[in-house]
Amino acid sequence: MLTVLLLAISNVFMTFAWYGHLNYKSVALWKVILASWFIAFLEYCFQVPANRIGSQQFTTAQLKIIQEVITLVVFSGFSILYLKESFRWNYGAAFLCLVGAVYFVFRK
Repeated sequence: MLTVLLLAISNVFMTFAWYGHLNYKSVALWKVILASWFIAFLEYCFQVPANRIGSQQFTTAQLKIIQEVITLVVFSGFSILYLKESFRWNYGAAFLCLVGAVYFVFRK
């Protein structure tokens, strides 16, 4: 569970680094790039240990699928709560596809 927790924290930082600046379109581009790089550094401080720890228990394919599911969950919440975008049916369908991917990647 430590791997999943670290990946979730990492994805929160990653999502803010990639998309958080969209609420600050009047700020100079170079400033949001610097801010995004700083946030991305924090993301790596959680991502790298998550993968190191997780690689002792999971294959890299399993780690990637876990990370993608977490990314979708985090991004969905971020886009709804922070960017004030609506959740659409096709986002739910994509999530279900990733749940299927989790099933297949962990199937013996």
